[in-house]
Amino acid sequence: MYEKVILIDGAGWGDLILGVVVGALNLNLPDPIYMERRIPISSFQSPSFEDKKYLDYAVRIANQIVEVMQPDMDTIFKVRSGYVLSRIRKHLRERGFRVEEVETTGELQRKVARGYVRWCREMGVPAERLKDKGHFWTLLEWGSRSPTFRERLVRMGWASWEERWREKAFMRGDIAC
Repeated sequence: MYEKVILIDGAGWGDLILGVVVGALNLNLPDPIYMERRIPISSFQSPSFEDKKYLDYAVRIANQIVEVMQPDMDTIFKVRSGYVLSRIRKHLRERGFRVEEVETTGELQRKVARGYVRWCREMGVPAERLKDKGHFWTLLEWGSRSPTFRERLVRMGWASWEERWREKAFMRGDIAC
């Protein structure tokens, strides 16, 4: 008997802009099924951030994964470690599923990272700024080029945004894109 597995991973948690992309990969079929959803930027802005609304969105995504992928009780969910996915792990366990916390999900990790980069590009971030793995500094610099307009994409709920990074972004002034 083979093991039934659904992998879950996220991308964008440590970045300055937008929300988080959560992806799932059902390995139980001859052709694996991939799906991804987005935790919106609004859940990382006040007052939603302080209320941890991003975790509520993660649970909604977990429910969508179950609905779409139709796991049975023999299915093991392998969910990447990390805080933003913690509520998914808890919620799936509460629903009676077997859940393992894993460090990496290989191909799924790459797919979800591409999903986050695609979202950034949809919002106007030039592709060349997204080539490296870590995006924080390049996104801070990109946002600084037009902070009045681009601040709406920033995770303003982060204390570090108000205490440190916002001032640095606006010190550069609004520069034409």
